[in-house]
Amino acid sequence: MRSTDWRWRTGRSARSWAPAKATVSASLEDALVAARDDEHLRLLAIFHYVLAAFTALFALLPTLHLLMGIGMLSGHLSPGDSDARFVGGILVGIALVFILGGLGMAALLAWTGRNLSKRRHHLACLIVAGLCCAIAPFGTVLGVCSLIVLLRPAVKARFATA
Repeated sequence: MRSTDWRWRTGRSARSWAPAKATVSASLEDALVAARDDEHLRLLAIFHYVLAAFTALFALLPTLHLLMGIGMLSGHLSPGDSDARFVGGILVGIALVFILGGLGMAALLAWTGRNLSKRRHHLACLIVAGLCCAIAPFGTVLGVCSLIVLLRPAVKARFATA
């Protein structure tokens, strides 16, 4: 370092040499914060799309139960057995709840990824980030990171101006 980079600093008890503090203009600092926030929102949008795809894929796993339940209801798997029809109805009902719930959550995640890209619906993004925490383990990480980023005042202001 050059000798001009050091300044004489006085303290309470003694004088010492210390490096000069770099002063960054407020506009440059605001630009850096805005660039950081844009990058975080872009990454969050991408990860919401990825988690939506995985959620949709795993939501379709109960399709086998749905097909077995339909087979039981129609009587092809056990003809003439009324208990099998009852169990088939339960299988169909539970499978439909899991499939539709998973696909609905996947659609919400994809919609939130789109909203993050467009900087719209801040409150809806916060709500879906909270719901996303229920999808362990990746959804929990994504939900917490989303909440951290979305609760920054600068990010909230970017949603208001978009």
